[in-house]
Amino acid sequence: MEVQRLDRFIASQLSEISRSAARELIRRGEVSVNGAAERSPEKKISPEADEITLFGKPVGYKKHLYIMLNKPSGVVCSTRDGLSETVLNLLPEGLRRKGLFPAGRLDKDTVGFVLITDDGELAHRILSPKSHVEKTYFVKLRDPCPPSVIDVFSGGMTLDGERLLPARLEILGERECRLTLREGKYHQIKRMFSSFENEVVYLKRTSIAGVELDPDLFEGQARELTAEEVSALETR
Repeated sequence: MEVQRLDRFIASQLSEISRSAARELIRRGEVSVNGAAERSPEKKISPEADEITLFGKPVGYKKHLYIMLNKPSGVVCSTRDGLSETVLNLLPEGLRRKGLFPAGRLDKDTVGFVLITDDGELAHRILSPKSHVEKTYFVKLRDPCPPSVIDVFSGGMTLDGERLLPARLEILGERECRLTLREGKYHQIKRMFSSFENEVVYLKRTSIAGVELDPDLFEGQARELTAEEVSALETR
């Protein structure tokens, strides 16, 4: 069973409280462990077994957070950026805590599903080229897409001298399609269509590892993943 210092636990679970602030609150007697005030920041506690309260209110424990964000255009997939708003800036207060980062990137002008977490192990599995995790995108094109492109993509096309993994293309309309990839090269989708002298005018990621973007999330909104969705990611 995991054991950690009380001050570290408080700071890790409450984004608005720093480690030093947690120590001060504990020394003032504002934190209780199993109903008794605890004034030692070094106190070892079990997050899963002990009941921790701050100002009389329970401090819930989640080892990791898994967040689905519907990213709007103009926002960068980064933990910090000196020029543009980042995906972390969009999270509501209740979903913020230290250590969160986007598991993978979308271009600044691409919208849709971004997974935000503090679980480095899961993020590594999703991002590792060896995992071949599927990601699906809705694509709008400048020009109609000929059906012949389907076979080229599914055969694993060569792009700038590099062989790509097979990709699944479904044509939805004259200029709309759905594309599923198992890798994520630099500007890959735009470059794939550009090789056919076509241009991507709108790009939206709609699923990661079979987990679909919640249709009730407006651009800029976020929610925690359900237990079933987390399990789907973990088994990929």
